Amino acid sequence: METLLTNKTASLTELRDPKKVIEQAGDRPVAILNRNQLEGYFVPASAVEKISYEAATSADVQEALRKRRKLIQPTLDYLRDK
Repeated sequence: METLLTNKTASLTELRDPKKVIEQAGDRPVAILNRNQLEGYFVPASAVEKISYEAATSADVQEALRKRRKLIQPTLDYLRDK
C-alpha cells in the first residue's frame, strides 16, 4: 500500500463538490483516491498560505540531484536521446 502524505482522504466522486471537501479539510491537504488508489492531492489555499518558502541555492539543487541520481537516471537517459 502506498504511503499517504496526509490523514485526510476523499474520493473522486466527493471532489465533485470541492467546497464541501475544503470545508471538511480545514487547513490540511486531502489525498484524492480513485478505487483506493492515490490519484493526487487537493490542497486548500489556506494550507498553502501557512507554508514558508525559501529559494534554493544552486548548491542545494545540485546536492538534491546527486542524492537522487540513481532514481532519476533512467529518465535522464531517456531525455538524452530527445
